[in-house]
Amino acid sequence: MKKILTAILCCIFALIPLTACAKEDSDGLKKIRVSEVTHSIFYAPMYIADALGYFEDEGIKIELTNAGGADAVMASVLSNGADIGFCGPEAALYVLVGGSNNVPTVFGQLTKRDGSFLVSRVDEADTFTWESLEGKEILAGRKGGVPAMTFEYVLNEHGLRDGQNVTMNYDVNFNYMTAAFESGTADYCTMFEPVASEYEKAGKGYVVASVGEASGEVPYTCYIARENYIEKNESYIEGFLRAVMKGIKYVNETDSKTAAPYLAPYFDGTDEASIAVSLDSYKSIDAWQTDMTMTEAAFNRLQDIIANAGELERRVSLSEMVNTTYSQKVYAEVYA
Repeated sequence: MKKILTAILCCIFALIPLTACAKEDSDGLKKIRVSEVTHSIFYAPMYIADALGYFEDEGIKIELTNAGGADAVMASVLSNGADIGFCGPEAALYVLVGGSNNVPTVFGQLTKRDGSFLVSRVDEADTFTWESLEGKEILAGRKGGVPAMTFEYVLNEHGLRDGQNVTMNYDVNFNYMTAAFESGTADYCTMFEPVASEYEKAGKGYVVASVGEASGEVPYTCYIARENYIEKNESYIEGFLRAVMKGIKYVNETDSKTAAPYLAPYFDGTDEASIAVSLDSYKSIDAWQTDMTMTEAAFNRLQDIIANAGELERRVSLSEMVNTTYSQKVYAEVYA
């Protein structure tokens, strides 16, 4: 599937002309089209940056589009449907490993660990261990997807292997996992916030572990763009990172109940109390990369996770697809 995806993306890239410069909107701000892998409170700092006017301070107006998957984000970036892609760096890694010369560059990292939580049908707050999953069935996402691969990596670290002493159920689409779990499928299910907290609050299940804490730091969600776009819009790339970095700083340093009202307009139907609880959950696991700079160690762990799942044809070095220059420069300014 990765080979087919790579071929399709390369064809798209070759056939559609590229526009390097951001377009100026009617209000004088530079519009930057951002294709996000999904819309989640896990990415709160980016939305906070928008709500508090940090992007506007940089002369930027972001236009968010929910692509619904990393492959769709990558296709959008390569076809010039988006200026910046926001997804896991594995999307760029697969294109690079597939042999393409048109690999978008990762220039900033927002989240530094898996953002899902393991939910049980019974209260195991004082008794849960990863080893206690032996013989159980878990809904953990799509096979080959990073959430499922990360979960599998954690299981393997604790001596559990799918099909041997534990069952990973890959048959349910990510968007329907919670509904399937509620209807009786599997013993455990991984959920992102605010779903995990709301599920527990409703008495339907119990959060027993953080997958991100167990797996260690990985570059889970990053910003990518075509190299020529970055080169011709360096000031806006820096401004974009500066706005998001200020958003990270605000969320980390501000009481979640104070921050929640700013996020409410971005999550219609989710009350502010649930948003605040979700923010606290992500703060508790140190979810965001403060300096937005990917490390070699974290990148290598991501490759370990993908290789462990049998989905990596060869390993690559950080410098082949990641540019840390802009994030390091902006971090020195924001935290001067």
